[in-house]
Amino acid sequence: AIVKKTSPVENLIPIKKLPDWTHAALEGMEVLNPVQSKVCPIALETNENLLLCAPTGGGKTNVAMLTMLNILGRYRKAPQKNCNKGDDDESSNDLDGGSVIGKFDKSKFKIVYIAPMKALVQEVVKNFQRRLADYGMVVRELSGDSSLTRQQIAETQLLVTTPEKWDIVTRQGEGRAYTQLVKLVILDEIHLLHDDRGPVLESIVARVIRQVETTAEPIRLVGLSATLPNYADVATFLRVNPSKGLFFFDHSYRPIPLQMQYVGITERNAFKRFQLQNEICYERALGQRRNDHQMLIFVHSRAETGKTAKALRDMAVANDDLSKFCRDGSMSQEILREESASVKNTDLKDVLPYGFAIHHAGMVRKDRELVEDLFADRHVAVLC
Repeated sequence: AIVKKTSPVENLIPIKKLPDWTHAALEGMEVLNPVQSKVCPIALETNENLLLCAPTGGGKTNVAMLTMLNILGRYRKAPQKNCNKGDDDESSNDLDGGSVIGKFDKSKFKIVYIAPMKALVQEVVKNFQRRLADYGMVVRELSGDSSLTRQQIAETQLLVTTPEKWDIVTRQGEGRAYTQLVKLVILDEIHLLHDDRGPVLESIVARVIRQVETTAEPIRLVGLSATLPNYADVATFLRVNPSKGLFFFDHSYRPIPLQMQYVGITERNAFKRFQLQNEICYERALGQRRNDHQMLIFVHSRAETGKTAKALRDMAVANDDLSKFCRDGSMSQEILREESASVKNTDLKDVLPYGFAIHHAGMVRKDRELVEDLFADRHVAVLC
């Protein structure tokens, strides 16, 4: 069902209307939002392939969680009040869970969540580890930062990985023992099919479809995207039934309205153009700081993250505005000075004490995680 409305749906689904055993994974929520409420019947109650296109912040991660709960529901053993200890002795070691949640035969299924970047993989792992802990699910990361042994992969129910890593696993013959247990593949940011890494995603989907055709064992494909103009074509590629599993939500479903403003720069000289861009960014950053807001600045390359952060820092020093980014004597200033001592990246070490930071895939994992935590705790004012 394609949803293209100018106003959100009103029939929101309360969490208490969902099966009791699913509530632990949706803790802290009282009701599904408009996007989740519309998709829930298909995501949770059927095995249909799914393509969801919704604005950033629309709740796509929770839709992914609903599809995982669907898999858990298939292998759930409901709690029984009067059961003998001797029953099902052979499988009792594989069954886990609480009294309301029930128990799950976790040896029978695997779920693969494919995220485009290492930083997103780590964020997804933390999120799902917390939310699936009550179900006894083992959630692990497989990326350039983290490699797993065959035994660890075998013990994992939810594997969060990058397209390149999963491509390697599925190409190797020794990975078949694991891939044959996969019942759900979630492709986050599926619009990357249009990117340089598109062929990798295409090969992953093609292998899943080939595996389904040769083994007759169903594997559910779920695609998630914020921006996908040709969603009908991608739905066909993912073998999605347009009348059941295809959902497109326009920007009226964005929980926080997005304002776009384009600033034209006509300067042809590369150095002067870079300088002008930095001046514009600085003015915008200063405006955000007056309202005590943080700011994210996206640039074109890893090298430019450091150059931009240093340029903004230098302008703050020249204009005597450093206190607007990091107040003298504040707790944030002390924390940033202490943390900068252990930083490996020289550009980050240079700008961090002033309330600026950088983040890109070329940094060591410890530095990236430090920046993420400092930004989340509002110690960092501007992140490039």
